[in-house]
Amino acid sequence: MRIHAFFLSLSRFMAVLGGLVLSLLILLTVASVTGRALNGLLHSDMAQGAFPGLSQGLLTMGIGPITGDFELVEAGIAFTIFAFLPLTQISGAHATVDIFTATLPRGINRFLVAFWEAVFALVMVVIAWRLYVGMLGKMQYNETTFLLQFPVWWAYAASFGAAVVAAVVTVYVALARWVELLSGCVLPPVDGGADH
Repeated sequence: MRIHAFFLSLSRFMAVLGGLVLSLLILLTVASVTGRALNGLLHSDMAQGAFPGLSQGLLTMGIGPITGDFELVEAGIAFTIFAFLPLTQISGAHATVDIFTATLPRGINRFLVAFWEAVFALVMVVIAWRLYVGMLGKMQYNETTFLLQFPVWWAYAASFGAAVVAAVVTVYVALARWVELLSGCVLPPVDGGADH
C-alpha cells in the first residue's frame, strides 16, 4: 500500500496547489471587477461633479480593471482543473449515475468500473500528449497573449505538468481496478463519489 500512499500524497499536493491557484484567480477576479465598478463610478457625472479632484486623483492612480485579467484566469483555470483531477480520481469522488447498474451483480459492476477507469486513463494520457504537442507549437511560433504579451506556452506548460500527474494517477487507479477485478482484493476506494 506504499504506492497508494505515494499517489494519494501526490494527489493531495496537486489539489492544494490547484486550490491556491484557484484562490488567487478568485482574488484577481474580485479585484478586477471591483476596479471596473469603481472606475465606472469615478467617471460618472455624479463623482466628477461632487468630488472632481479626488475622482481624478484615483483615476490617475490607476483605479480600474486589472489589465489581462481574462488572460490570467484562462491560463490558470486549465491548470486548476487538471490539478484537482488526481485527488478526485484516486479517492473515487467522481459523480456517478448508477440507475441501470445498481441492480447488476457486483462482479459486473466491478468490471464496468475497471473498464471505465481504463478508458478515463487513456483519455487523460491523450490529453496530456496533446497538451505537450500544443505547447511545442506555441513555443515554436512564439505566440503571446494579446494584452499581457506573456508566452502562451507558459499556460500550456503548467496545464501539461498537471495533466501528466493526472494521467499517471489515472493509470495507477485503472491498473489497481484491474488488479482488484482479477485478484478479488480491494485496493483504493471506488465509491467515494456522489451518487445521483
